[in-house]
Amino acid sequence: MNHRWWLDPCKPLDTLALEQAAARQQQLTKPAGSLGQLETVAVQLAGLQGRVKPTLEAVSIAIFAGDHGVVAEGVSAFPQEVTGQMLLNFVSGGAAISVLARQLGATLEVVDLGTVTPALDLPGVLHLRVGPGTANFALGPAMTVAQGEQALQAGRDSVLRAVAAGSQLFIGGEMGIGNTTAASALACALLDCPVAHLVGPGTGLDAAGVNRKAQVIERALALHAAQRHDPLQTLFNLGGFEIAALVGAYLACAQQGVAALVDGFICSVAALLAVRLNPECRSWLLFSHRGAEPGHRHVLETLGAEPLLDLGLRLGEGSGAALAVPLLRLACDLHGQMATFAEAAVADRPA
Repeated sequence: MNHRWWLDPCKPLDTLALEQAAARQQQLTKPAGSLGQLETVAVQLAGLQGRVKPTLEAVSIAIFAGDHGVVAEGVSAFPQEVTGQMLLNFVSGGAAISVLARQLGATLEVVDLGTVTPALDLPGVLHLRVGPGTANFALGPAMTVAQGEQALQAGRDSVLRAVAAGSQLFIGGEMGIGNTTAASALACALLDCPVAHLVGPGTGLDAAGVNRKAQVIERALALHAAQRHDPLQTLFNLGGFEIAALVGAYLACAQQGVAALVDGFICSVAALLAVRLNPECRSWLLFSHRGAEPGHRHVLETLGAEPLLDLGLRLGEGSGAALAVPLLRLACDLHGQMATFAEAAVADRPA
C-alpha cells in the first residue's frame, strides 16, 4: 500500500458552531458551568457536528476481534478459543455489547480479523482473516507490515460504512484473548513507562500471573527496543489485529468528520497510537470511562482525557463507551432544549 492514508489531514472543527454553542451555554437557565462536563461535551459535539445544537440519534458500534500469539506465554486466564466463541455470542445477541446496542438503538458490526479457530463462518460476522491471530511478539514482530496495514484499513472501512449510513457517533470495541498484554506492551513503549506501573490482571490473572505477564512484556520491549520511537512499527511489533483496526478507525473518524467515543484501556491505547501517528485526530476523540486496568489512568492522562464515567469496568467490547451514550444524549438534550434566560423570562445574574 503506497498511500499512507493515516497521515492524511483530519477534518477541522467548526469554530463558529463551537463559539455559538459556548455562548448558548452561557444563556441557559442555570448557573454557568453548573452542569460540568455535560456542558463541555455538548459544546465539543457542536464543533464536531458543525451545528449549534448537536444530536446523537444514529450510533454505530463495531467490534474488532483477533487472537494473539503471545497467549502461548501463559499471559491469559482464559483459553484462546473464547475469542471465536464470543463472535457467535455477539451476533446471537447474548454479549454485554449486544444488549447495550439493542437498548441504544445502535447498529452493531462484528469484524473478525483473524482467530486461531479455523474456518469460522458465522452469519452476521465479517470474516476478514488477516491471519490466524498474531505471532508471539515475545519472539518476533506480532504482524507483518502488510498485515498491519490490512488491519488499519479494516478499521477505516468500518468507519466509512458507518458514515455512509449517517452515523453521528462511532464506537469501536475489541475482543481478543491476550489483548490486555498487547495493549500494556504498547503503552509501556509509547509512554516509556516502567512495566510494573502499567500491567494489571486483565480478565482475572492472580498475582503470579500478573508477574509472568510483566516479565513477558519486559522481554518483548527489549527485543523490539530499536524501533520503539516509530509508533507505526511499534504497533506492528507489539499490537494485535483488532488494536490496529481501532487505530485505523479513530483516524478515519477524524478524517471523515465523525466523533469517536473511546472505550476502555485497550481502545485508549489505540487512541494514543492514532494521536501519535496523526496528532490532529485528538479533537475527534471523546473518552467514555476510566477502567480498572492500572495502565488506563496513565494513558488517559497522557492524552489529556477527562472521561465521563468511572465505574470500575474491565470488560471491553465497547461496553463502557456504550454506557456513556445516554449521558451524551442527555447532554445534547439539555444543551438544545433548555430555555435561555430571555426565553424563560428569568432574571440573569447582573453583568
